[in-house]
Amino acid sequence: MPLKLTPLRLQRFIQAVFAALCVYIGWRFYQFCLWTQSGAAPPVSKPAGVEGFLPISALMGLKNLALTGTYGPAHPAGLTILLFAIGAAALLRKGFCGFVCPVGLVSNLLSAAGCKLGLERRVPRIADTMAKGLKYPLLGFFIVTVGFTMSGPALQSFLMSRYNLTADAHLMQFFLNPSQTALVVLGVLAGVTLLFRNAWCRWLCPYGALLGLLSWGGVTQVKRDTEACTSCGRCQRACPTQIPVQNKTTVRTPECIGCANCVGACSGQKALSVTMLGRPVHWSMVGLATLGLFIAVWAAAKLTGHWDSNLPPMMLRSLYGSVFSGM
Repeated sequence: MPLKLTPLRLQRFIQAVFAALCVYIGWRFYQFCLWTQSGAAPPVSKPAGVEGFLPISALMGLKNLALTGTYGPAHPAGLTILLFAIGAAALLRKGFCGFVCPVGLVSNLLSAAGCKLGLERRVPRIADTMAKGLKYPLLGFFIVTVGFTMSGPALQSFLMSRYNLTADAHLMQFFLNPSQTALVVLGVLAGVTLLFRNAWCRWLCPYGALLGLLSWGGVTQVKRDTEACTSCGRCQRACPTQIPVQNKTTVRTPECIGCANCVGACSGQKALSVTMLGRPVHWSMVGLATLGLFIAVWAAAKLTGHWDSNLPPMMLRSLYGSVFSGM
């Protein structure tokens, strides 16, 4: 008997697709880094998708785009992915967080494991509200630093600096040779996520904070039929960010990632529905539209030259080779 398609299964499938893509990109980037050391023929191209792991550089690229009207040569794919995430937030809630982000997938799986093991703990509402506010000062710091403190010339200088051009190489070094402090921090975050559902995403992620604010007035919402609702609370228990959906008529909170797990949990009463521009749509639309939008943005970027870096291969080999000289 075929498995019934549910919001959670669709979410996990799309997340798994992007996770597999991230693993492939990581492997390709590792091969590129090895090539910069050997220089053996044929040359290995750098996978542009690795730039998606450089959100701060992408934010700087966004400011440069606003100031000059052009993409800079450093990490164009990173900027394209940021623009996709911003567009998805305006149209599809935090679709990037709910279906694309690999950190979100790891957080979801750890939280599910914590629930199955009986480790999950609820946080009092006031404490949870205060904890959710922690990510906004972090977001504010990056916006003020990049948007207001850094001048145009300083921005251009940093974007073309050796450090920024090889930022993804430094990230690779972090994963290949993590410090003891980094391992402890990652271990603590994993342990906290086992206890408190999606702790990083809910409380600390500045990227999610930005997308949440952009999605606040977006065109997609979850609506509750107050007459059909029995206030059973299954929607909140299914929600990865524990939104009290049963207390809302329209879910506009910046914590909503558009996964529709609440709608799936309410399948019996049918009190919840997903709407776009005020019209009801199938609950799968957010996930499928997020996937479709990513493919469309990627294809457009490839065709217009806004995905792959146009820096000379030998220049990249020299830059990255200096970073990985001891690898």
